[in-house]
Parts: sequence; C-alpha cells; structure tokens
Amino acid sequence: MNTRQQKELVARMACIGKDRVWLSPYNAEEISSAITRHDMRTLIGKDIIKIVRLKGQSRVRARIILLQKKKSQRCGPGSRKGTSKTRTPHKAEWMKKIRALRADLMKMRVKKILKPEEYTKLYRLSSSGFFRNKTHLNLYIKKLKE
Repeated sequence: MNTRQQKELVARMACIGKDRVWLSPYNAEEISSAITRHDMRTLIGKDIIKIVRLKGQSRVRARIILLQKKKSQRCGPGSRKGTSKTRTPHKAEWMKKIRALRADLMKMRVKKILKPEEYTKLYRLSSSGFFRNKTHLNLYIKKLKE
C-alpha cells in the first residue's frame, strides 16, 4: 500500500516535515483508504497516525564538563589560551602588588627609615600606581635620601 500522499497531507496539516509523521505499519490499508483531512484527524485520534516529537540537543555532556570545571579540572596547559598574566584578573595583580608595597612602607615607617610625611606621600604615590614594584619603590626612596 502506498501511503506517501497521506503522509504528505498530515505533514501539511500539522505544519511539520514528512519525516515527523509516523504511520502504523499494521493499519496500512486503513491509512491508504483515508483521503480527506477529516479522515486523517480521526486516524490521529485513534493513534494510527502519530506526530513524532522533536529531539532536542542533549545537555548531558555539557553538565559533566560543568561538574569537572567546578572541581578545577580541564584547566591544564592544553586548555589554556593565554599567558599567565592574561589569565589572572588585573585587579588581583594590582592587589598583590599594592599589598606588598604597603607592607614594605609600613616596615620602613616602623624602623624609622621614613618620616610620617614621607610615608604618607609614598603611600599615596603607590596607591596611584606610580611604582612598578618593590624595587622601584626602594630606588625612589634611595634617591629621596640622597
């Protein structure tokens, strides 16, 4: 029994593709005798013709990868796409630097190497990003003392 026309008619009725229309192989005679849209609707009601649901994209693998990333996996050298500097946030770098500079300044103030006015000036300069690192700060202090 040729049921191609019936399949096309159901597909047009439901506004779907022909591949999503399922026809029961056991009721081929009944399907081929159905001609009108009304006949098709009755066959759909009897579950002789079914409309197959769309298959979505599986998220199983995506969830597994997310779990691994939560455990800090998948971050080895093969997964990295930038230098260590580009991968660390700028603020984190700045915080690391400024904490080192401020600790150094505090030590110098405690040891009386710096006067309170000098300390304040250097503290503000370091906060503004004037010093590149501790070495730069120490060089600047040496020049001040000369």
